Amino acid sequence: MFTLRTTLTSPFGRKVRISADVLGLADQIELVASDTLDPADPLRAVNPLGKMPCLLLPDGSALYDSGVIIEYLQEQAATDILLPLSGAERYRGLTLARLADGIAEAALLMVYESRFREADQISERWLDHQRGKVLRGLGAFEAHPLPLRLDLPAIGLACALAYLDWRKPLPWRAEHPRLVAWLDHLSAEYSILETSRAPETR
Repeated sequence: MFTLRTTLTSPFGRKVRISADVLGLADQIELVASDTLDPADPLRAVNPLGKMPCLLLPDGSALYDSGVIIEYLQEQAATDILLPLSGAERYRGLTLARLADGIAEAALLMVYESRFREADQISERWLDHQRGKVLRGLGAFEAHPLPLRLDLPAIGLACALAYLDWRKPLPWRAEHPRLVAWLDHLSAEYSILETSRAPETR
């Protein structure tokens, strides 16, 4: 049995949960909530960075971050359904997955800027810097939509877009109609994208 330290609202934790379901491993993972701001949370003892998601293995060791966890779970499932095991397609998939993660990371930093700073301390320059990352990433996927299958890049992108819809650090749908259609079609095809959402996002 594995333990996944995360929250239901983390886009990266959600990415791991969806991947585990696709791999048929969801019933082997216990979810345990984490509070990254709580110095007493045991998360910091297993991940010195105090970040989630963090997967605790049966031997007590820990894996982080989400990309490492998902590659480990895929190996446990003895498949390459999420990411090719070798060759050019593997590195293409990893690059696209990192682009999707970068969108989510930049969106998170935009949200954190207003959450952790007083109104008169918020840096518009910093927000513009992160906004540019999000919009350039979305533009790349708009120009070249991903295939309609649940692999690692698609799961990461779906989670990033869901986070944008929920936290709303910037509007994105009007300027990216192909991405909207891609997300709608993917969600209709794979119900796990809906069932894995946090209750707050529905």
